[in-house]
Amino acid sequence: MRARDKGPWWRPVVSTEALVALVCAWFVLVMNGPLWAAVRAGDGSLRVLLSLGVAVFALHALLFGLFCWGRLARPLLALLLVVTASAHWYMTRYAVVFDAEMIRNVLNTDMAESRELLSLRLVLHIVLLGVLPAVLVLLTRPVHRTWRRALLVRGGFVLAMALLAGGALGASSQGVFALVRSDPVLRYKITPGNYIVSLVNVLKPSRKASGPVVPVGTDARRPPEALARKPRLLVLVVGETVRGDHWGLNGYARQTTPELAARDVVNFPDTTACGTSTEVSLPCMFSPFGRERYDRDAIRGHESVLDVAARAGVRVLWRDNQSGCKGTCVRVSSHTMGPADAPALCSGGRCFDEILLAGLQREFDAAQGDALVVLHMLGNHGPNYFERYPPRFERWQPVCKTAELSRCSKQEIVNAYDNAILYSDAVLGQLVDLLAAQAGRDAAMLYVSDHGESLGEYGLFLHGAPYSIAPRAQLHVPMTLWMSPGFVADEGLDLACLREAAKRPTNHDALFSTVLGVFDVQTAVYRRDRDLLAACRAR
Repeated sequence: MRARDKGPWWRPVVSTEALVALVCAWFVLVMNGPLWAAVRAGDGSLRVLLSLGVAVFALHALLFGLFCWGRLARPLLALLLVVTASAHWYMTRYAVVFDAEMIRNVLNTDMAESRELLSLRLVLHIVLLGVLPAVLVLLTRPVHRTWRRALLVRGGFVLAMALLAGGALGASSQGVFALVRSDPVLRYKITPGNYIVSLVNVLKPSRKASGPVVPVGTDARRPPEALARKPRLLVLVVGETVRGDHWGLNGYARQTTPELAARDVVNFPDTTACGTSTEVSLPCMFSPFGRERYDRDAIRGHESVLDVAARAGVRVLWRDNQSGCKGTCVRVSSHTMGPADAPALCSGGRCFDEILLAGLQREFDAAQGDALVVLHMLGNHGPNYFERYPPRFERWQPVCKTAELSRCSKQEIVNAYDNAILYSDAVLGQLVDLLAAQAGRDAAMLYVSDHGESLGEYGLFLHGAPYSIAPRAQLHVPMTLWMSPGFVADEGLDLACLREAAKRPTNHDALFSTVLGVFDVQTAVYRRDRDLLAACRAR
């Protein structure tokens, strides 16, 4: 070793290859608990477990061996240690699956959401399993080699890791690949490869990222009779994280929707969401593509039903009490609610959903002719369900009062979750009363949640599971319609027919054509078979 490599004993000289191997061993032994639990549950054989363990080690070492060079090697490994410790926390506490959609959710999380997920235990977890190992990595000093020697050593290291990975997989290939086929999310439990690969997929340029948004329904028009009738007002309320089996109107054991139950509503008990996260569901439900023809790039690259309605002369307004409209409302009038709208309803960067009603009558008064107003609720946004409602709505106790749901009993989590639905119901009741009092126009309200939520079933919490294997709790959502008597009469609706039709399965795909149908918008993109009201109109 050269003299310039000499230094204090507490800063040892360690080659980058050795450091990569040590870090990868740490990942395999400490950061992959969910993976090894899934392997034991799916196969259980020691041979498959050992083969997969060696393969995971070697593949990560090969990857890092290709990219960790020179002065960037140690900072990069240190960063990976800290980020992986954070990912490990959410995987073990909430059973989070880091696929591409989850990475998009993470990248689009606002500060208010981030703050709610912070806790002392999370910080300690990251410090002990991420920061301290990262500090040890940064304290080491590199071995100084000529560039030829460095290339030779690194090439041998990468080749050795490739051979090791191939040999490990070959030794138990039948068992390993059978396990992967039987568990479609197993690869998303391999940390840190899961979030690295998913992040690369998210950051890849979209094939439709460039160019203007493609117009939809350019032929949209309303016939003279639609323009001559009494103006219509439709308030579309997008709920957040409300699962259908906890919706009182759907037959839940607890009456979580007493206000809506006391009003003359039509309930759709079997409704399926476009996705398991707001990032997916919100653009999807307003798109003509829907889940039937789901294509993320196409959905984001085309206009939504809001654009079509606005083109046909309907005044469109979006009011948001959450993390934004995910690009859906960018071409229409929108307003994000905050303390300036109603200070008493806000605290700590969040506002209760009653704020969506603040000044709403002024918006109604300002609308001339037909109007579509979208209210995007905070709803049951987790994990802090206990912060989604005022204290007077804490009907079911005790409640979970921490973001670390794994520290609470199932009943405490459910109590807080149900209290939040009870509050949403109260807000919707106030909205219905406001609409019922509208003079000079017919009014309707359609409420639908964007996706559901896992409350500990199968070890899962929150939402965002891959759609193909998502539990029903994350896909089954409530949908409820209220209409004024004038609206029913002017539409020529047979309510008995509509209540019977509402019993049949439906989904978010129905939203696009239902909105257009309400305003009599004629366009080639309208589909009568997806309009919830079409089959029960007399006309």
